[in-house]
Amino acid sequence: MDKELVKKDIETLRENKNCAQSTLIGLCRNGECDISEEELAILASGFGGGIGGTFSEGTCGALTGAVMALGLLEKDGPTISSHAKELFEKFEKEYTSVTCGVISKNGEDKSPCVECCVYAGEIVADLLK
Repeated sequence: MDKELVKKDIETLRENKNCAQSTLIGLCRNGECDISEEELAILASGFGGGIGGTFSEGTCGALTGAVMALGLLEKDGPTISSHAKELFEKFEKEYTSVTCGVISKNGEDKSPCVECCVYAGEIVADLLK
């Protein structure tokens, strides 16, 4: 999976999609996914803003979108779980939290969102090599 293409797709998608949608679709565009982008967008729609817009309590959409992509692009359950844990740990180390509200100041500062999406996407791209 080409990380530069993943990055470009995620950045473009983030212009009109939430973080979970952008990350999930950006990764699936560059992997072997049998689900349409419209269906992926619907699947990830409830994960924006920290799961249903909960911000202060919900997990970052970039992370949830990336975990969904792992489940669609990697076909082995134990490997998915192991990769999801590694993704979680790297993301938390990079941003000191996995909570949307902490990262985005309860949705008031969405400036880190694209970076979070790209970061999660790049980790998944590396894991799937």
